[in-house]
Amino acid sequence: MSELEKVSPLQGVTVIDSAILFAGPHCASLLGDFGADVIKIELPVGDQSRTHGPAINGTSLWWKTIGRNKKPVTLNLSTPEGQAVMLDLVKEADVWIENFRPGTLERWGLGYDKLSEVNPRLILVRVTGFGQFGPYAKRPGFGTLAESMSGFAALTGEPDGPPTLPPFGLADGVAGITAAYATMVALAAREKTGKGQVVDISLVEPLMSILGVHASNFQKLGVKQPRMGNRTNKNAPRNTYRTADGKWVAISTSSTQIAERVMALVGRPDIAAQEWFKSASGRVQHGDELDKLVADWIAQHSQADVIREFERAEAAIAPIYDVEDILADPHFQAIGTIKRVVDDEIGPLDMQNVVFRLSDTPGAIRWTGRPVGADTENILKGRLGYSDDRLKELREKGAI
Repeated sequence: MSELEKVSPLQGVTVIDSAILFAGPHCASLLGDFGADVIKIELPVGDQSRTHGPAINGTSLWWKTIGRNKKPVTLNLSTPEGQAVMLDLVKEADVWIENFRPGTLERWGLGYDKLSEVNPRLILVRVTGFGQFGPYAKRPGFGTLAESMSGFAALTGEPDGPPTLPPFGLADGVAGITAAYATMVALAAREKTGKGQVVDISLVEPLMSILGVHASNFQKLGVKQPRMGNRTNKNAPRNTYRTADGKWVAISTSSTQIAERVMALVGRPDIAAQEWFKSASGRVQHGDELDKLVADWIAQHSQADVIREFERAEAAIAPIYDVEDILADPHFQAIGTIKRVVDDEIGPLDMQNVVFRLSDTPGAIRWTGRPVGADTENILKGRLGYSDDRLKELREKGAI
């Protein structure tokens, strides 16, 4: 196996990414990290990600990350000329990731019936707020709506406070990871059938899938999980706690043995001898009592001392990090969680590394997000064989 193949196990898989903000592009990034040839389709004015969040000299740091390992091509799919170019690209592609509202591709003459005529092996990954059919299919779909309607927000926050939304694209991130998994499943299926298919991903369902057995609990027991702040209804003590030096730690006692060690550590082994302590449900019912014991002990010690004593007791604990802590952490440094990549426009740039490690084919960040249309000519001339005159005509008609 060559060095390139080791880094790029998806080498030879061509992915078209015409999606915006952020689930679809995240899916394409995950595939690109492992060597897929990702053609990023954006309007001639540039992708919306280029104006999102903090910027350096007008260059969005969001774009540098979400656009990594992608080849930007400008293309206006709302024009007949742009649609014709897309059909030419589709002929040689394996995957097309899009997140237009349901019916948009069909209105442009780019529905899967037409695409599969051009390329029956094409996998069309459609990422939308609510999926391709149903009463809400045509609604605008954003992560905030998915976080609200999935049940996530209803579970998140303090018991006497409002439902709480995450300050980052949680639903988009979970949907992007799920879409990448679904794409790989569809590629595996194609190996058996020789045919592509449509992958229908909503923002709501992937997030809902990781929230636990809420549907079963309600159906069988009529139980709705309430907001519990940093606690859980599965075990106790479990919370965040402030240390004597004003820092924070989080602990989890998912097993009775861990909970016993915590009680011994805080000087109350007698609590662990109580009959109710032997079950997670019993400890949850005494959550206030357990929380106070732990919080009072932790509040008397520095974060470093608390962590040292918990580790000595083999009890589960972690400091609560901000990004500065993450960058300084020796474990994250050792395993390469954050990668410093050289960028031609803004210099060395830290970003999250490839999200998992494969022993033989580890993947890589080969480049960061490139300027608008950086690869338009290379793709249309080199891959599709378009002439200079053809490119000039497309520019004049606003297609590229």
